[in-house]
Amino acid sequence: MLEDVLEVADYVLLMSVNPGFAGRSSSPTCPKAGQLDRMRREKKLALPIEIDGGVNRQNLADVVRSGCEWIVTGSAIFHSPDPEATTREMRELPPAPPR
Repeated sequence: MLEDVLEVADYVLLMSVNPGFAGRSSSPTCPKAGQLDRMRREKKLALPIEIDGGVNRQNLADVVRSGCEWIVTGSAIFHSPDPEATTREMRELPPAPPR
């Protein structure tokens, strides 16, 4: 469905969980991100991909490798014992390799 409107979109937000309840566990390395990344590369679009839901320190690198540049995370930070340290750790993860 997105393929028909990608050229006019500013960005795409992928929800990796059903919205409405914070702290749900999920696997945000959704195949949709990789599929969308391939579509935008084929069309030569500079369209950012944003993902929201279940992103944490353990899966952040995989999420970025799947093509997501904008990351929304709440529970992984605010439910951690030290939100500041968790934020710093997530920001300091190595960048994804160039595609």
